[in-house]
Amino acid sequence: MKVQDHAASLSEVHQSVDTTVQHKSGFRKILAFFGPAYLVSVGYMDPGNWATDLAGGSKYGYTLIWVLLMSNLMALLLQSLSARLGIVRGRDLAQANRETYPAPVNFLLYILAEIAIAATDLAEVLGMAIGIQLLTGLPLMWGVSLTVLDTFLLLLLQRYGIRKMEAFIIALVAIVGTSFLIQLLLAKPDLPEVAKGFIPSLPDDTALYIAIGIIGATVMPHNLYLHSALVQTRKIQKTDAGIKQALKINFWDTAIALNLAFFVNAAILILAASVFFTAGHTEIADLHEAHRMLEPLLGSKLAPILFAVALIAAGQSSTVTGTLAGQIVMEGYLRLRINPWLRRLITRLVAIIPALLVIWIAGEEKIGELLVFSQVLLSLQLGFAIIPLIHFVSDKHTMGNFTIKPIVKVAAWLISTVLVYLNVRMVWSEAGSFISQNQLWWVDVLIYLVGFAFIALLVITVIYPFISRYRQKGSARMHATKVTLGSLEAPVYKKIALALDFSQNDEKVIANALAQGRPDTEYVLIHVVESASARYFGKEANDFETQKDQEQLDTYLRLLAGRGVKAKGVLGYKHRAKSIVRIVQQEEADLLVLGGHGHTGLKDWLYGETVNYVRHYVHIPVLVIQ
Repeated sequence: MKVQDHAASLSEVHQSVDTTVQHKSGFRKILAFFGPAYLVSVGYMDPGNWATDLAGGSKYGYTLIWVLLMSNLMALLLQSLSARLGIVRGRDLAQANRETYPAPVNFLLYILAEIAIAATDLAEVLGMAIGIQLLTGLPLMWGVSLTVLDTFLLLLLQRYGIRKMEAFIIALVAIVGTSFLIQLLLAKPDLPEVAKGFIPSLPDDTALYIAIGIIGATVMPHNLYLHSALVQTRKIQKTDAGIKQALKINFWDTAIALNLAFFVNAAILILAASVFFTAGHTEIADLHEAHRMLEPLLGSKLAPILFAVALIAAGQSSTVTGTLAGQIVMEGYLRLRINPWLRRLITRLVAIIPALLVIWIAGEEKIGELLVFSQVLLSLQLGFAIIPLIHFVSDKHTMGNFTIKPIVKVAAWLISTVLVYLNVRMVWSEAGSFISQNQLWWVDVLIYLVGFAFIALLVITVIYPFISRYRQKGSARMHATKVTLGSLEAPVYKKIALALDFSQNDEKVIANALAQGRPDTEYVLIHVVESASARYFGKEANDFETQKDQEQLDTYLRLLAGRGVKAKGVLGYKHRAKSIVRIVQQEEADLLVLGGHGHTGLKDWLYGETVNYVRHYVHIPVLVIQ
């Protein structure tokens, strides 16, 4: 774990894809930009959206397709604003919030963002578990428990870089899209009736409620944090022309990716309309029921299998992007970094525990209600992501020539108002129905207090940037008018520590350490004894390995003394990384030189991450020799 002053968003992959390289064809240059929006798009087709699409299609046929199109256009505008923030200012949404709002407001915004991510992950857990159950017959309790294993998948993907992760997500999206395309071909929808569905109409109040649910489930708050960070994985030319090109290509990337998400959501609704609505089954909203009805109504065993496979793929793709969003939120608001696998494990456990409790206490039939509850939690957070985003991209002080145009600003505020109203209405409706059934007065009071606090925070989020004299720090793309590098005097290291593992790599470590020193520099040779008894008893062990390590250390010291190098040796015990840190601090070394083990993936768990740990806990320069 590390508290940082400021770091680039998703620093492990920041600017890792170079778009400034001259390609022979313009297509390859465009392709270098493409990718971030596809990671974002999976949030628009995750399992949380399926219930509302199924409900709309089964009850009203093709009538509500226009709602999907409208919500997709809203999402396109908001995601393009998120990408603009990341490209122009070099900040993600969480970082920009931290630089603008006071600390108490930021803390509340952070808590709400974490709740939204946990709610998103809950929907993904349930979706994957239901998909596994539908495909294999495994009890839902076991399916939910198995979803913890995707922590290892994310760890593996992050080791291979952002482009491999994007390729993996695109492959999963392709599986979802292909599955529904085949199901649509089997269902043979009435195309003229599908076309009529793009004409706006709301048959009754229930249709309005379902429409609100579709919009609320489609526009995901964590995606706005995610997109503003993912676009920064591309290294671009920090000129007006380079930024303008990046904005243009990223808009097309977003448009293509979100249209694919629209196709998936529309396919679910059209499938429900052509299979369930036309057969008179107008109350289908449960994933289990939809899966069960597909085979008898379509007369094909392939359709329910494809439905389950698509559900698993949608859940798995969403879970990767949800973890990235969690990392962005934690680092941006708190400037706190923890290992990605630990972050993923915590997020997944927060989602799994309530799901297991509901299944254990209330039974599997209550899972549908838990899925709806996760979407209500998402609705609470939406306004707190959209409103600051509009403020930031409208600020000419930090966006310069790339501030949004007045007509875009009006459209953004209109969309924000509509979405906040619809989501507040949905939450109010859910809270009202709960209060009417609840018998405990103090629970009702608590709900009202939370509601008032929610509205107060929303008002502060809207008004504060208008009335505050505080101005955000300058854009990351804008350079200071006067730049000085100082005298650039070379540092003088009086005492250099070397961490040795008594392997063939020691020669490189010693050579590099000597290159950093001067004739009067003192060197401290460190080796950590790793025998079982030494790990337990420490220096009191004095076992055979300890004796041999001391002999090896003395040999090194003798050879260095023969070259006129002043050096001393220190053995450490027990925890390797902690021992190195302790000895370096005791010896008051000015520089630490150590070898990188080169482990990746699961080997870091087996052998430890010495370099990572050490560099976080010593306050001197660290030179790592690979």
